[in-house]
Amino acid sequence: MYKIIKAEELSAGVQSFIVEAPLVARKCQAGQFIILRIDEAGERIPLTIADYDREKGTIQLIFQEVGDTTKQMGKLKTGDYLLDVAGPLGKATEVENFGTVVCIGGGIGVAPVYPIARAYKNAGNRVISIIGARNADLLIMEKEMRSVSDELFITTDDGSAGHKGLVVDPLKDMIAAGEKIARVMAIGPMVMMRGVAEVTRPHGIHTLVSLNPIMVDGTGMCGGCRCSVGGETKFACVDGPEFDGHQVDFNGLMSRARMYHTQERQCKGDGSCHK
Repeated sequence: MYKIIKAEELSAGVQSFIVEAPLVARKCQAGQFIILRIDEAGERIPLTIADYDREKGTIQLIFQEVGDTTKQMGKLKTGDYLLDVAGPLGKATEVENFGTVVCIGGGIGVAPVYPIARAYKNAGNRVISIIGARNADLLIMEKEMRSVSDELFITTDDGSAGHKGLVVDPLKDMIAAGEKIARVMAIGPMVMMRGVAEVTRPHGIHTLVSLNPIMVDGTGMCGGCRCSVGGETKFACVDGPEFDGHQVDFNGLMSRARMYHTQERQCKGDGSCHK
């Protein structure tokens, strides 16, 4: 059993858990994830480790209430327990001093981008970050991202905070202004990551995306996270979760991701959808 030390709502439908998991906290690195279950009948879901404290033995998990399990999790409070927390899993982000790195987080994707941006900054990189959401109320971790960034750009679809538009807009401006970008890290909705990859592709800027939302088993055995990268079949959980965005078949992934939308909308957050 893994105790929730602190449960906090970051924005509407977005929750943060500080979880007591000393063995995970001891070993985890930026870019890695865990697989959790709420109870014996619960499904396995992947969540990127948003932060960790090795001394306290805790990890931070940030999630959006979308499907059955995340809706159930949203009802948990400080002092409650999770049955299983397995990890750290996946390959850690490659971190060294590349030069100027642009870290882009869209929506809930800001959570997994944060430890990566911090790792890049600690390695001596110049970190430019872009975070975006539909509106100001849905922006998360602005303070944290600002603390690890040399520059921070904010975008919202409705213009209620920062630039009105998409996260790719400041990126386009940087490229047009001649900014020498060594690499881009983008995490968020599939359509956002594909958009970032298409912006950087003509300029040959190395671009990484994280595919952890498509995982199920987390060990490479179920095949649910298979993806086509450079024409080869990869498994996001063991070969990733980060891949070259210019090589990922986003069209195939987005088509598969829509397969269960009807069922997901019918879930009430009471566990009935997977029992």
